[in-house]
Order: sequence, then structure tokens, then C-alpha cells
Amino acid sequence: MDTPGRRRIQLGYWERNQTFRQRGHVILYRKRQLGHYVHLVARDRFLYMLALPGLLFFALFKYVPMWGLVIAFQDYSPYLGIRNSDWVGLDHFIRFFGSDDFYLLLRNTLAISSLNLLLFFPAPIVIAIMLNEARRQLFKRIVQTVIYFPHFLSWVIIAGISFIMLGQADGVVNAILNRLGFESVGFLTTPEMFWPMLIVQNIWKDAGWGTVIFLAALSGIDPTLYEAARMDGASRLRTIWHITLPGIRNVIVVLFILKLGEIMDVGFEQVFLMGNVAVSSVADIFDTYVYRNGVLNGEFSYTASVGMFKSIVGMIMVITANKLAKWLGQDGLY
Repeated sequence: MDTPGRRRIQLGYWERNQTFRQRGHVILYRKRQLGHYVHLVARDRFLYMLALPGLLFFALFKYVPMWGLVIAFQDYSPYLGIRNSDWVGLDHFIRFFGSDDFYLLLRNTLAISSLNLLLFFPAPIVIAIMLNEARRQLFKRIVQTVIYFPHFLSWVIIAGISFIMLGQADGVVNAILNRLGFESVGFLTTPEMFWPMLIVQNIWKDAGWGTVIFLAALSGIDPTLYEAARMDGASRLRTIWHITLPGIRNVIVVLFILKLGEIMDVGFEQVFLMGNVAVSSVADIFDTYVYRNGVLNGEFSYTASVGMFKSIVGMIMVITANKLAKWLGQDGLY
């Protein structure tokens, strides 16, 4: 065989050996990496065991039900099941977006969510900062106990309290107004008062509980920063503005991003219990619409498309807000 041909054969053997060596290195690297992961899991096995119930909960109740989203593209019948129901494509979405109810539902849902973001979201931050500035520990603990308690009340109980306090015929507030010579006010039947009433209920119920996360974040701020500020003669307001708020800024950003992901979820129980015919024009949201058409009328496929629309909007809001936060130099959600 001529020399060039022999060189080509030798070069082919050399390239093949190099390929085998590279593959061997990759396999060896992957084995070592897998062994490293196994070692880490074995070392922290008790922590993983503690996390296992939460992971199973999300797997069973969050991810497995996603299989049912396919009925949004079907004319689903419980008797035929998912596999045998007819496919209708995007017909349910077209029907939903073209209905007269869509814009009303969108307006009410976004209005209530926006008011929650503007008024309810800052409330736990303000309360946490006020508690952090409190010097007497006994007073601080009493206030925390009082403001945490409403969180454990169900919306049924809160609705009952609201009816007792705000009822037009025999409500406590209207009874006081009548004693003072004023006319009764229809707090529960006036559309203009429905949205503010929801926000006040949310603040009373959950603002105190929301302070838990912010108080934990405040405890992580270096105390020497406050001592240096006091030595420099800074007032409390300037200390809060320049030390406290920047110290919990990342927590605020993350929770705000998560809150944006729930912008289409106002809360079915509260609106359903407080709503009535007189305020239906401002109380009808996506959740009540799904209940009315899905549970009462049995239109499962149609309401599944509504739920998918809500989920897609929430996902887009989270991704957009996270990218915006990173663009502004903040720590995002991921």
C-alpha cells in the first residue's frame, strides 16, 4: 500500500481512538457526577424526607390534574371520558372571547386585583416596619397575636360578621347612624361600595399574617447599620427609607412577582359570599363565572378554557415581571 493510503488509515484509527477516549471521558464524568449527586442526597436524606410530602402534594394535586386541561379543546362528556370525547379545537376559546360577559369579567377581575396590589400588598410591609420599630416586646407580641387571629377565620365567618355589622335593616353600623340622625346606608347593596369593602376585608383578614415574612426579612438586617445611623443623627423615617426598605427590597420584589401571577385570581369564596343581585355588575368575576357555567350548568370544557386563559395570563405576568426585575438589577423569582 502506498504511503498516503497508509497515512489515511492510520489517521482514521487515530481519530476513532480519540472519539472512543472522548466518549469514555464523558461516560466517566457522568458517572462521577451521578455519584456526587447520590452522595449529596444520602448526606441530606433527612432534609429530602421532610420535603417529600410537599413534593408529593404538588405532584398529585398540581401536576397530575394538568392532564385534564385537554378537555378545553374537547366537547367533553363525563360518560365518554377524555379519550372518547370529540375534539373541537379552539371553539370554546372563540366563544368565550366573543361573549358579552368577557369584558365585564375582565374589568371586574383586573379592578379588584389592581386595588389589592395598590392597597393590600403594602399593608403587611407597613405593619411589619411599625412592629420592628416597637421597643416594648410585650406590646409587640400582643399586637402580633391580635392581627394574626383573623387569618384563621373562614370567609363564611367573615361574611357573617360583615352582614351583622353592615346590614341595611339591622346592621350595627346603620343602627348607630340612625341613632345619630342619619339615614341607613346600603353598604352591601351599593355597587360603588363593593370593591372597597372587599379590600378592607382582605386587609383585616390577611395583612397581619403577611407580616410574618417581612418580619423574618427585617431580622436579617445588620443591626450595626441602625447604630451607625443613630450616631449620625438620622431620624427614624430616614433610617427606614435608607436602611430598612433596601434591606427587604428583594423580598418585596419576589412577593410582588408572585402576586402578579395571581392577578386573575381574586378569590372565589369572598366574592361569592359577599355578592348579590344588586351588585352583580361589579361582583361577577372569572371564578364566579366558572362556578355558574361549570358547576351549575355542567359546561366543563367551556369553563376549562376559561381556567386555561387565567393560567396563561398569570404565567405571562410572572415571566414578564421577573425579566423586568432582573433588567432593573433586582433578584428575581428565578
